[in-house]
Amino acid sequence: MLLKAISPRLFFQKAPVNTFLKSNIIRTMSTASTMKAVYVNEQGGVDNLVYSDIPVPKVDEDSVLVKNRFVGVNYIDTYQRGGVYPVTLPFTLGREGAGDVVEVGAKVKDFKVGDRVVYLGGATYAEYTNVTSSAVEKLSDEVTYEEAAAIGIQALTAWTMVRDGYNVKKGDTILVHAAAGGVGLLLCQMIHHLGATVIGTVSTDEKAALARENGADHVIVYTRENVVDRVNEITNGLGCHAVLDGVGKSTWEDSLASTRRLGTLISFGNASGVVPPIKIQCLTAKNLKLMRPQLFAYLATREESQKWWSEVFDLLSKKVIKLHIHKIYDLKDAKQAHIDIESRKTTGKLLIKL
Repeated sequence: MLLKAISPRLFFQKAPVNTFLKSNIIRTMSTASTMKAVYVNEQGGVDNLVYSDIPVPKVDEDSVLVKNRFVGVNYIDTYQRGGVYPVTLPFTLGREGAGDVVEVGAKVKDFKVGDRVVYLGGATYAEYTNVTSSAVEKLSDEVTYEEAAAIGIQALTAWTMVRDGYNVKKGDTILVHAAAGGVGLLLCQMIHHLGATVIGTVSTDEKAALARENGADHVIVYTRENVVDRVNEITNGLGCHAVLDGVGKSTWEDSLASTRRLGTLISFGNASGVVPPIKIQCLTAKNLKLMRPQLFAYLATREESQKWWSEVFDLLSKKVIKLHIHKIYDLKDAKQAHIDIESRKTTGKLLIKL
């Protein structure tokens, strides 16, 4: 498919002329004027990904410019590329990264040039990313850039899910779909740490072994076993206190059937496609609670962001969670990263190194 021509000026962030005349950007490290990035002009398949030079973004008074070292690859990137989630075009992919602060806006007090940081934001498939300072966290010397980029969206998603989405307690039984994926492996570890029984679903024996190594007590290979029958067998017909479903369309009915009376069903991803419209009465028979969380709604304030980040860093430092890096790609190979993650043959986290 031929892509529409793109004007580099579309990537510049607009700022009043006097912003620069007044030297609002008061702390800076020398940077290039252009950078490599991966973006889309049109939403669609992986062939719509463009790898090319665009201008380095400009910081404003409340943001910092980060030179990326590692950035994470997540399913949300494929949704934004493919059209599941609408975006304003042209659109640079990516939602998380780790690197070094190279410019600081005039009103930013908590960061300085040279700080090692991790952040959640936008346009991270690039050598540099402009980030609102409230979305940035400093890294301790004990945390590597690679670990920081791997722990962001997936660990925060998993931890908020088991502490707020459904407050996992000792003695609970929790079903985790795609238990060998990036979020799935972290969920298995966290739920095991909290004293609950983990039932995981996977597609292969190799993934089953990996899920068990990461805390799953029971593993269902759904390609040859009936998920609902096995859940009922394990739970004596009661079902699970909570079902955590990042797969979506293909697992919805099994998730609904596997949730016990007064239980909680959390649908948090669309790996197999978007869950079709439902009738709310499907929750009635067992008085079920249904949730569709969004991570960024947990991080809306500086206080909330610091709380969740600090708890996740604490889990990492205490070795409650361990990170599984499936593969690291060069930025120019982002297309292959999307092919791999959408194949559902990967395990753990995918990263891009810059």
